[in-house]
Amino acid sequence: MTPPPTRRKRATVHDVAVEAGVSRGTVSRVVNGERYVSAEAREAIEAAIEKVGYVPNTAARNLVMQRTQAVGFVVHEPHSLFVDDPNIGNILLGANEALSQADHQLVCLVVDSERDTDRITRYLSGGFVDGVIMVSARENDPITRVIERLGLPATFVGHPPDLRELPFVGIDNRAASADITRELIGAGRGRIGMIAAALDRDSGSDRLAGFRDALGDRFDERLVVEVPFYSHQDGFSGMTELLARVPEIDGLFAASDAVAAGALEALRAAGRRVPEDVSVVGFDDSAWALRCHPPLTTVHQPAAAVGERAAEVLLAQLRGETISPTGSFVPTSIVRRGSV
Repeated sequence: MTPPPTRRKRATVHDVAVEAGVSRGTVSRVVNGERYVSAEAREAIEAAIEKVGYVPNTAARNLVMQRTQAVGFVVHEPHSLFVDDPNIGNILLGANEALSQADHQLVCLVVDSERDTDRITRYLSGGFVDGVIMVSARENDPITRVIERLGLPATFVGHPPDLRELPFVGIDNRAASADITRELIGAGRGRIGMIAAALDRDSGSDRLAGFRDALGDRFDERLVVEVPFYSHQDGFSGMTELLARVPEIDGLFAASDAVAAGALEALRAAGRRVPEDVSVVGFDDSAWALRCHPPLTTVHQPAAAVGERAAEVLLAQLRGETISPTGSFVPTSIVRRGSV
């Protein structure tokens, strides 16, 4: 029988000190990035580290510094939407880019049930992360209350109405939605409806508000269908209901590109042509917009830039800098394609 491979002993600060011919304290100062070490000693230590294969014990160092170098990325969405929504992925990638540059690890935490809430509450309370980036928080969100109670450094993507003094990064959903609705008005559409999604959070409610702002006296409650999520299925069911309510509808604002893709499928099933019979606009400029036929006129939401900015705001808090609670907005733009 072949004996199991022997595990190589991990090199220590002592091994580096012996190889370099200096004290362990001098090695520690170099490893921790401190000054007051001669160039000659630093060069010898760096060569010794390479030779003996020393890797700093980050866990032990973090224990001393009371830091984990980890940041929680909390997403309050169904598991299926976390996988399917390109915006969430782009926000995550943007945040990860900024955090990795600062040598911090991103930890993904998805809230899809009360059990998830309890588990993540215990995790955050256990001191496993230095701070949190919170995505899709609702009003009266229990994770938000936990963050406040713990005094945990945090940045929110979006701005729930009960956020109080916690910093946030986002886009101006209300103004952008008004602008995209005016694209439909400018195309001469007279019966303009909306599939309004996710009204339990600021992005959804602000998009509906912007739609109302643009239509003014032309706003018709019958032409708004509320659905729970920014999903393809909700777009299909929402459009099916709108067609049943007002068959002569000729313009649609879908609260996200995924919702718009589902709506386009329902319109095709009903024999309605886009844009000849019904003009359709979406929101996000995600991968869904280019999958649609015809390609979707939509609001470009710079999701990666939002994630990067959220991470930068959080890192500033971890450095002890004072952060404005008023938050910041990343600009959006309209991308015009063939659906209007």
